[in-house]
Amino acid sequence: MARRKLIYEGKAKILYEGPEPGTYVQYFKDDATAGNGAKKDVIEGKGVLNNRMSEFFMVGLGNIGIPTHFIRRINMREQLIRQVEIIPLEVIVRNFAAGSMAKRLGMEEGAALPRPIVEFSYKDDKLGDPLVPEEYIIAFGWASQQDMDDIVSMALRVNDFLSGTMYGVGIKLIDFKIEIGRIWDNEFPRLVVADEISPDCCRLWDVETGQKLDKDVFRQDLGNLADAYTEVARRLGVLPSNVTHRPKPTLIN
Repeated sequence: MARRKLIYEGKAKILYEGPEPGTYVQYFKDDATAGNGAKKDVIEGKGVLNNRMSEFFMVGLGNIGIPTHFIRRINMREQLIRQVEIIPLEVIVRNFAAGSMAKRLGMEEGAALPRPIVEFSYKDDKLGDPLVPEEYIIAFGWASQQDMDDIVSMALRVNDFLSGTMYGVGIKLIDFKIEIGRIWDNEFPRLVVADEISPDCCRLWDVETGQKLDKDVFRQDLGNLADAYTEVARRLGVLPSNVTHRPKPTLIN
């Protein structure tokens, strides 16, 4: 088995040094967390499902001209990605009121919004990923005004793609979050969709029944999270035929 150098370990994924300069291997874990890590569990097969679904969405975005960090899937749990400079923001797109928005504004969960709304939160678990306005983002130098214009445009295009794809399999896209990174071509930065796109970072409801098929199942103790993710993968046609678990690579420090 190849020995790989650990670069970073987060709540749901691990990054290892890639086989070529400028690449990482992204490993999807079975860990599930909620409330910034306050609630934790291991959901057998979750990493396999998220790897396959993220591949499906990243390839789909690339096919319509939205650049991503994705290069190719390596195996059931790993994919090869480009090394990017992550902008320290979570880019949130909301189509219906849910979660923190519904609580903040006293709205009924599931109420349709007049148009998709793009929000930003500052990526810092210790601070609880607080919402921040564009003025903060530009003033603190996290992104330029041109970056923000491009990010909003990209986020809305991603929303169109995800909403249409999900609705086609009987799923309503309530909201989602993505991360955006920079890839440098010589001295010129290019914005790309990074991290992952999976039910971990989307709210997904069945169109007919309203059944939740996302991480709210875990957050709210609504049933078996693996069953919910499996149902989404089945509808998308990306359910792996053999969900096996590969041991983690040996690390060198």
